[in-house]
Amino acid sequence: MLALLAPGQGSQTPGFLAPWIASDLASSLINKWSEITGLDLVKLGTSASADEIRDTANAQPLLVAGGLLGAGWLFEGDYSTLSYFAGHSVGEITVAGIAQVIDAQVAMKLVRTRGLEMAKAAQGTNTGMSAVLGGERDVVVAAINALGLTAANENGAGQIVAAGALDALAKLAENAPEDSRVRPLAVSGAFHTSTMQPAVPVLAALAKDVEAKDPLLPFISNKDGAVVENGRDVLDRIVGQIAGPVRWDLCMTTMVQLGVTGIIELPPAGTLAGLVKRAAPEIETFALKTPEDIPAAREFAAKHGGK
Repeated sequence: MLALLAPGQGSQTPGFLAPWIASDLASSLINKWSEITGLDLVKLGTSASADEIRDTANAQPLLVAGGLLGAGWLFEGDYSTLSYFAGHSVGEITVAGIAQVIDAQVAMKLVRTRGLEMAKAAQGTNTGMSAVLGGERDVVVAAINALGLTAANENGAGQIVAAGALDALAKLAENAPEDSRVRPLAVSGAFHTSTMQPAVPVLAALAKDVEAKDPLLPFISNKDGAVVENGRDVLDRIVGQIAGPVRWDLCMTTMVQLGVTGIIELPPAGTLAGLVKRAAPEIETFALKTPEDIPAAREFAAKHGGK
């Protein structure tokens, strides 16, 4: 049984898109999506610096474009080997496009607005995020809450991301929970917390006019690890998730409970495959990084698909 995963912000690396836009079709799509978003996605994905693609307004459309292209190359529209879709944070928009809840152009419009509005909501808030690596989950979450911070991403495998005021994050680093270490993240604000609430109604207004179709296959939601099969519910959850914690740990638990035996992570791949490998070692992983990986990825899909 195979699940297709799309990574979230922070997984992008300079030049990761370059091998994926080599074909005429891919080049045509990326140019079309550049027009839709008002961004030069070719430049961002091939020659832009790490700082340029770290910018939330740039990173999010770039990630969705990369995932859509990777899925198109790998599956060529035939998703019969898959059983489930899941994405981490903005990766949910990627898989919503692949699962045909929305079409690719709508996905790019939504993610452009999402990135812009989240960046706007972060401006002047003096907030940020830090990864807490290691430690007991309940102890870590208690320490985060005690400082008025939010456990914004519970990624499993000993990784929880705290978000909130920079001074509180500094205190967390000074007095890290037992058996853990705290690493500041290079982000511009406290994503997936109440700080992002101003972005929610803007995206909700845009999503309201979008026709949301039921996904081709069940969708595992970041909100609570639930399996969702109603398209409007999928879209509503994606919108609300902007200001709510990401429970990737629960998504992985659901995959184990459902009997998933393999996952393929779309480009820029590696982050989610690593988390699955540590938290659920019984699930085999495949990180799709370049088109050269496609033959092996298809063998992997055939091995795990349809079970």
